[in-house]
Amino acid sequence: MSAAPGMKRAAKAAANAVVSLRGVTRRFREGSGQLVILDGVNLNLYAGELVALVAPSGAGKSTLLHVAGLLERPDGGEVFLDGRACGTLSDRERTRIRRDEMGFVYQFHHLLPEFSAQENVMMPQMLKGLSRAEAAKRARQLLAYLRLEKRATHRPSELSGGEQQRVAIARAVANGPRVLFADEPTGNLDPGTAGHVFEALMALVRGSGLAALIATHNYEIAERMDRRITIENGHVAELG
Repeated sequence: MSAAPGMKRAAKAAANAVVSLRGVTRRFREGSGQLVILDGVNLNLYAGELVALVAPSGAGKSTLLHVAGLLERPDGGEVFLDGRACGTLSDRERTRIRRDEMGFVYQFHHLLPEFSAQENVMMPQMLKGLSRAEAAKRARQLLAYLRLEKRATHRPSELSGGEQQRVAIARAVANGPRVLFADEPTGNLDPGTAGHVFEALMALVRGSGLAALIATHNYEIAERMDRRITIENGHVAELG
């Protein structure tokens, strides 16, 4: 018996996705019971697409980002990267994938205070094995793309909040990842600065063909993305 058309379409969609979550569950112990955060989540992320994750605090946004980004292992289901199942990979291989094929941006920039903007962007490249000269060249290119070339030698304390977050974005994409995860990347910024930072993020995604999943409470920014999803009772649902 052949598979139903809907199942065929779902399989094809997953096969074309950069990241695919299939039946993912995540539970945490709560007293004598368990708190179910993700309950059979299915989600596909595609190259060049910005997906907004909009949900109330406590709904599981960060958990979903952590599982999709291989920072946490699901209790059930599977996470696929370019069709490759990641559930049985060793911690060392998962770390390599996060370093080389995924980028992360958080609400707080987490830049190293003792290093300049350029050196912060160089750091992940050098950890990957690039020479200092190669890393510096790539860092300068990214900072120039984000209109920060004149701030390259400044330390984080000498940069504005928007500049710090743009440096964090440059650092996140320095190794040419396949997918970018961002958790409230404009949450600490005023509306005008948030708009500028999002413009920079969107330009990078469009220009590089990244897949991007961005958790945000900013509905104005969410409306500018390609797709909007939420988490309801542990399930991912599409928003209009």
